[in-house]
Amino acid sequence: MKWIVTDADVSEMDKVNELIGQVAEEKPVPPKPLMQIMLAVEELFVNVAHYAYDGKPGKVKIGAGIESAPAAMKIIIEDMGKPFDPLAKEEADVTLSADERPIGGLGIFLVRKTMDDVRYERDGDTNRLTIRKLI
Repeated sequence: MKWIVTDADVSEMDKVNELIGQVAEEKPVPPKPLMQIMLAVEELFVNVAHYAYDGKPGKVKIGAGIESAPAAMKIIIEDMGKPFDPLAKEEADVTLSADERPIGGLGIFLVRKTMDDVRYERDGDTNRLTIRKLI
């Protein structure tokens, strides 16, 4: 597992993508699952950047690795922001039109639908979200 620690700021997204790209080259990860992984990680990272620290500076620790048996890419996103379990939110109702649907919730819906495993845990002061995509 390779790790980086970066500011919880959307301007750091290139560093996050670089980590994912480096790890994806190890297997290598096919284009379709890699695109899904990168989109899910971007959604989760941007959410942390926008909401975890209530506009104050904060850090995000991100780990990425390749697992075997079955082959999967695993990403861990940790922050020490306010406690927030995105999986506890009611799933977005995508049957409603955009005008009828409440704002928010589509990002985690996308993550849930495209990843094979999504888990959240609060460990002391740390939010930890782990996603896994079979490759």
